[in-house]
Amino acid sequence: MAAKPLSLTDLTKRDTFFLIAGPCVIESEEHSLKMATAIKAVAEKHGVPYVFKSSFDKANRSSHASSRGPGLEKGLAILKKVRDEVGVPVTTDVHESLHVDDVGKVADIVQIPAFLSRQTDLLIAAAKTGKVVSVKKGQFMAPWDMKNVVEKLKAAGAKEIALVERGTTFGYNNLVVDMRAFPIMKFLGYPVVYDATHSLQLPGGAEGGKSTGGMREYIPTLAKAAVAAGVDGIFMEIHDEPEKALSDATTQFPLSELDGLLSTLVAVHNAVR
Repeated sequence: MAAKPLSLTDLTKRDTFFLIAGPCVIESEEHSLKMATAIKAVAEKHGVPYVFKSSFDKANRSSHASSRGPGLEKGLAILKKVRDEVGVPVTTDVHESLHVDDVGKVADIVQIPAFLSRQTDLLIAAAKTGKVVSVKKGQFMAPWDMKNVVEKLKAAGAKEIALVERGTTFGYNNLVVDMRAFPIMKFLGYPVVYDATHSLQLPGGAEGGKSTGGMREYIPTLAKAAVAAGVDGIFMEIHDEPEKALSDATTQFPLSELDGLLSTLVAVHNAVR
């Protein structure tokens, strides 16, 4: 029951938003299959198109001692199994140009991390895969700066692009979300996604700077605001036991609360449309 090849049109043609979600990092094959199956069931219940997300390597962890994931080969094998057995499209982030071809053979969406959103060679390599390229706006960038990112991707042949808002640096160890970013980036002509979990991080704000803190309790509030502001998709990292997660434990959303949140977000979407 492998997923069909993905087009952004498949995600945006319905009168609703789409959901990109999964554990921050791949923890095991069993856990990935379990989470993808569970999230898919909730998304289908609410008529929300779904893409599974999880990382094979968290190359930008705050501390060298933090868990990074299973690595490229094992991680992509697990993502392929999720795609084939659960029947959902998959996405993962890529940090180095030399990994892009391998990621492009498995992932339906190649995700560029926020810290690397201006790395020209990485953007070019992602564009050349022919897959959807999703770029997270750097925490240091204004929304209109994403025009340069889009132009790099288009020049390299990218046909399908998504732009992701994940917060803007606000002083030390804090992020804020400017709701004006959504219409500004949509003006560039591509779907816009709100990252409802990473935008509530407190970067380097835990354990004396050794790890990232977060304010998970505000995820529903900002997700509702983003849907009301007209985003095309919601990105969320979700875990069945967030406190035990190997990465971003303070910002992953509890799987047990997803049904209620999606119900609310669909209601908001319908109300403002």
